Amino acid sequence: MTNDNTTHFGFKQVPKQEKVALVRGVFDSVASQYDVMNDLMSMGIHRIWKRVAVQLANVREGDSVLDLAGGTGDLTKLYEKRVGKSGQVILADINAAMLRTGRDRLIDHGLSGNIRYAQVNAECLPFADNTFDCVTIGFGLRNVTDKDAALRSMYRVLKPGGRVIVLEFSHPIDPITEKVYDFYSFKLLPKIGAVVAKDEDSYRYLAESIRMHPKQDELKQMMENAGLERCEYFNMTQGIVAVHRGYKF
Repeated sequence: MTNDNTTHFGFKQVPKQEKVALVRGVFDSVASQYDVMNDLMSMGIHRIWKRVAVQLANVREGDSVLDLAGGTGDLTKLYEKRVGKSGQVILADINAAMLRTGRDRLIDHGLSGNIRYAQVNAECLPFADNTFDCVTIGFGLRNVTDKDAALRSMYRVLKPGGRVIVLEFSHPIDPITEKVYDFYSFKLLPKIGAVVAKDEDSYRYLAESIRMHPKQDELKQMMENAGLERCEYFNMTQGIVAVHRGYKF
């Protein structure tokens, strides 16, 4: 259980003010191997999940998109194609190492004209009200200390008619998938991380953080509490991942 002064870091309880630094340490450690990490955690399916999330965002040419917890830029790269030269995507992350990795990767792919970069905390976004047509956060909300504050901040910077897209590891909807995924996450994934990335502890935290993330219906309610309307979610791979979508009217 948490109290007003503590929060979870994986399965551990830590003071709220320490979580940001602890999460930063994890992603400083895995930044150079982030794409490998995603492949290991998703068994390679994360590329399909991301494409589905982008399709559900209904982004059009000329739109402005904020990609929070943007990592190495997979979602930004997909959104960039859709918004075109007249649109804009801001790749944002709280972690400087991740942001540098994403920027370098996108530049290496020749993408620069309509992409900007910002190191931000999702809980207190430094953008004006009603700025973005779409705010998306992919595989990052579970690492945020105050998820309610982050959702309220996303709502504030969203234009009327805009949508929030949350792509996140979630909770399997059947017991067989849950047992298999638990075995993979807690028994195999940390050991694979130790071999591939020389970092067993970070991979263990990432598996634990998924289990501590709100379940699908709870996150939907949190989005509604933040002011978003017509909230819904779409399970993928038997609920291992879900895309939540909500609108600002």
